[in-house]
Amino acid sequence: MIPHSYATDTQSKATELASTVAAAVSPPQIASACAAVESFLSKHAPDQQRWFFSVTFPALICRIFGFDDSSPPSATTKRNGWIDVATSENDSELSGRLFSLLSPNGLLLSSISGVDRLSLVKYVFPNERLPEWVRYMLQNEKDCRVLIDLCTLFRNRIKEDPIKGTAYQVQLNVLEYYLFWFAYYPVCRGNSESSETVKVQRTKKFRLENWSYSIPGLSSTKRETEKKTEGNLYIRLLYVYLHTFVPSQDLYVQPYRSSLLHYSPGYDSSVMERAEFLISTMIHFWLVDSDFSPLPTDLCKAIGVTFPFRSVLGETPPTSGLGDVINVFMKYLNLSSFGAMGGLDESEVRSPGWRVSGSDDVVKTRDAALSVNSSGSWNLMIQRPLYRYILRTFLFCPVESSIKNATQAFSLWVDYMLPWSISFKEFADLNESLGLPPSSSANCITELSTPGYASSWQGFVLGNYLFYSSLVMHFIGFAHKFLHTDAEIIVQMVTKVIDILTSNVELMDLIKSVDNVFHSKTAAEPSKSMLTGLNRCIPTILKQLQDWEDGLCESDADGSFLHANWNKDLRLFADGEDGGQQLLQLFLLRAESELQSVSGNNLSQNLQSLDSLRALLSQLFGGPLSKSPSQTSQPRHQSREEIFKPRSFGSQTGAEIKFKGDWMKRPASSDEIAWLASILVSISDWLNEKVGLNRVDSNQGAASYLEVLSEVKSVHGTKETMKVVFSCFLAWVMWLCQTGVQLLRRYGLRVNLRWLASKRIVAMLLFVIVFNLLKRAFAL
Repeated sequence: MIPHSYATDTQSKATELASTVAAAVSPPQIASACAAVESFLSKHAPDQQRWFFSVTFPALICRIFGFDDSSPPSATTKRNGWIDVATSENDSELSGRLFSLLSPNGLLLSSISGVDRLSLVKYVFPNERLPEWVRYMLQNEKDCRVLIDLCTLFRNRIKEDPIKGTAYQVQLNVLEYYLFWFAYYPVCRGNSESSETVKVQRTKKFRLENWSYSIPGLSSTKRETEKKTEGNLYIRLLYVYLHTFVPSQDLYVQPYRSSLLHYSPGYDSSVMERAEFLISTMIHFWLVDSDFSPLPTDLCKAIGVTFPFRSVLGETPPTSGLGDVINVFMKYLNLSSFGAMGGLDESEVRSPGWRVSGSDDVVKTRDAALSVNSSGSWNLMIQRPLYRYILRTFLFCPVESSIKNATQAFSLWVDYMLPWSISFKEFADLNESLGLPPSSSANCITELSTPGYASSWQGFVLGNYLFYSSLVMHFIGFAHKFLHTDAEIIVQMVTKVIDILTSNVELMDLIKSVDNVFHSKTAAEPSKSMLTGLNRCIPTILKQLQDWEDGLCESDADGSFLHANWNKDLRLFADGEDGGQQLLQLFLLRAESELQSVSGNNLSQNLQSLDSLRALLSQLFGGPLSKSPSQTSQPRHQSREEIFKPRSFGSQTGAEIKFKGDWMKRPASSDEIAWLASILVSISDWLNEKVGLNRVDSNQGAASYLEVLSEVKSVHGTKETMKVVFSCFLAWVMWLCQTGVQLLRRYGLRVNLRWLASKRIVAMLLFVIVFNLLKRAFAL
């Protein structure tokens, strides 16, 4: 029993310490506050630290991450979060002080573990900081129960608000609360940076120099980038948390978790539970977040749930600025998953954990939806969200805004396709700066694996086949879309992807063989699907194709040549105008024209790059690609209209290519008046922009507030009465218009006056006008 006077003294000291923490903004003040926090924790046992975690710890969270700022930082103001201060000041001493405070072996996290064992404190994580799809699920009881059933991350953590009986909240212990804020920090930073992004003005001389600094293989200053990552305090904390909470040796010692018979007497299940919690938290905050299809479709169908997020979230790109942290996260998980095995063989490929064979498997499917597979691999957890993260970035990247997020997604994709090139040597400097032993168990295991692709990696390629096939096709659409911004860099990016596919003959043959079996199986009988090893993988690839690309398709024809319903087939090696070979041939023609118009002195070098790409494509598709007869050493002077005019390809002209974009902006047809259609489309765009139908209403369901004046005035006289009646009528009309606009936004409807440009409509209007004029003339 703690004496009342002692408890009161502890409360007052905790309150005083919270004030000290909140006032610390400069490096000396931050260092002093860290010392004060450690001093307080060292003098109090875990059962005496209730007031610290009730009063001081929330203030400490705010100061560490800078969440207490009343206004987001701008270009002229600096963030005053402690991590931001240490990074901006490049203060190694302050970074070391903060790392010592926040490291898993530090006094703070040790105290957190002690408090959690006693269950002294519970926190409520703010709903507005949760991933977007989770926020919508917490709005009613039915969706909350579905969320608990489907997502293991929130199981036993969603409780009813004791104050507001109809509201639901996420309750966490101290460590979980801290890890939620830790995962939310880069999301908050990315949102504030994207809100300040200025639209890019595209010109012929425009160059995206920063692309080359973020794309593997294209940068000449890779070492400088690595040093920047190594000095990032947040990256160091992320790595040490992964190293501590997701130990690779535990995966290999205890690979099976399906039965109590597989547990050793001294096995601690909390280790795996904590690892799964950390990984699931980062997946949902970083990769899923605003995805309108957050969970596997088969799992949702088994439970009987549909997510109506498409109309709310729309074509929202992922949060920008997360590429570096996701890359470290992905590399570590892949190393932990496959380091001991040196890859996966074909027998390791199995259906995703969410596949359902019948209604009796619903419970099993629900529990295994976001869990580690029986081989101890974390890869199944990140496959779908990572694929959709990269694809959503390519599809929804705005043309006239910063494309930093797209370059980071490209780097992430390239690294994911080359797991055999990932080694713990990349983290050697981090290990050294963190004081970790250079020859850890995982490191020694990785040293035994053979660098480069080998047959042992066949299972990984088969289990992630869409990264090597369908995603390549989507990237080709992205390359067409952004070719005019910087043709040189786009050509290098396409060359990098094709070089990966052709880097090993065995890998290239495997990708082609799967594609052949996939298309031949669609016409074969189901009973023949188990004849070969590749045939056994086709049902899984088909499921992944339908699930991973659920609802994702190209919606704008600005350089996109892909189908509206793209998630039904693999087209990389298909014949026809939408096949990979012809789209890449068309890309070569467009790239040649772009380079000749803007390259200047670098023309010969850029044309050599095109020849290298053409050679790689010939190797990939097994035949020579035709060279453009118009290729010359002298640049052609073309107008910008000619540069962006659709090129003819083969025997097909630009007009014969089927339009697959916004139907309101389609090319003029033979039964329309072209100039009138152009005017009406412009008017429609202006009306949609003014009314707000071009953007998604993110405030649906939000309560409206009316400020009531303190003074109450009486209405006297006819004039004032008429004024009140007129104001009420005007308010009613405005409310009616606003309701109509919200309904149009909800169902994705827009103003489209283009139908008035039809020759039949115009002829009918002219006939009516002429008839009325003649009628009046004869009447006189």
